[in-house]
Amino acid sequence: MGFTTRGAGLLVAATALLGTGWRFGYPELTVLGAAGAVAVGQAVLGAARRPRLVVDRVADPDRVAVGEPARMTLTVRNAGRLRVTSLLAEDRCAGRPVPVPLLRLRPGRDTTLGYDVPTRRRGVLPVGPLRVTRRDPLGLCAATRAYGPATVIRVHPRVHPLTAVPTGAGRSLDGRVDGVPHGSITFDSLREYVVGDELRRVHWRTSARVGELMVRENVDTSLPRIVVLLDNRSTAHPDRVDGVAASFEAACEAAASLVVAAFRQDLPVVLLLVDPADDRATDPPLDRLAAVTLTDTPGRNSRAAGRPGDAGQRIDATTTAGGPDDGVLGATLTRLRGDRPGDTLVFLTGPGGRDDVGRVGALRGAYPSVLVGVLGAAGPTPTDAGPVVLDAVDGAAFAAGWDAVRRW
Repeated sequence: MGFTTRGAGLLVAATALLGTGWRFGYPELTVLGAAGAVAVGQAVLGAARRPRLVVDRVADPDRVAVGEPARMTLTVRNAGRLRVTSLLAEDRCAGRPVPVPLLRLRPGRDTTLGYDVPTRRRGVLPVGPLRVTRRDPLGLCAATRAYGPATVIRVHPRVHPLTAVPTGAGRSLDGRVDGVPHGSITFDSLREYVVGDELRRVHWRTSARVGELMVRENVDTSLPRIVVLLDNRSTAHPDRVDGVAASFEAACEAAASLVVAAFRQDLPVVLLLVDPADDRATDPPLDRLAAVTLTDTPGRNSRAAGRPGDAGQRIDATTTAGGPDDGVLGATLTRLRGDRPGDTLVFLTGPGGRDDVGRVGALRGAYPSVLVGVLGAAGPTPTDAGPVVLDAVDGAAFAAGWDAVRRW
């Protein structure tokens, strides 16, 4: 709560009039000063009274792709017994104010306001809380308070349809099997029988040899697991217009398209960052990676992992992204070589990451299938018997060219 310019001026004038009238014996000045002081006191009491407002907001929808319509509906209800007057309210959406009419809201009544949410750029758009400013009728004092919870709307990258995802290679104790799109059950180990085990899983030959029942343990090892490595280094996306790197936006679209395609085909997918430790918020859309609520994280640099689940939550990881310093790719590749969270690696970078194609291709010993997507490429990327490289101007071109190289 604070005084407006008018209220501060009146307070100073009332103090001066009271002092002058009292000091020099002018009752007229004293009366004027007292009247001004009373007006200021009444203004403070009026602005200090907190109106009882209940705020509900509904985002429809709360997850959209770039350019898709999204609308926020805000409902404000007067839960008090008195009519609220002299209120100025505004909601905040993505940093811009949205005025909300609340003049003379009767007890028990509500007012509803709907407005469009800007979805031109990928990112996490904060919305709210509602800020209500109460002023006295003379405009001498104002108190601003926040009502209702804040929420976010996630603007995902555009998702382009992909006809297929790589089938990868299966590993098992029976040997390596290439191109297993649906997985298989493979023998893994033997253990002692416990009550409840199925008798058909008993390995009778081993049981006869050791003198007690032994049960076979099977594992599904051939189901291909896709690892999408998104290059979020600033040096990989050097060309920017008004702070926006078009190549990085295209890389986010390609990553989202791969995640959705894997989800639709019931394939496990992991989404990784080159530098996962960078959580610095910079100018959108080159800001930090949004948190996701997924399970089965295979390594420290994983931000989205697990078996197919909620595709919307998985794409949340591409709503934002960071611009970390260079020099972290080597550490990330070392972790990928050791952790091996999958058998199919897709590295998505920009024009500035062409020199790292060979370093990524060196992972072919750990990953049977390796593909590098260079987004925002103006020409072909030179390769010397390295991984398969797909040059694409944008996300749509990446999806169009994917079918030609999907059986690498």
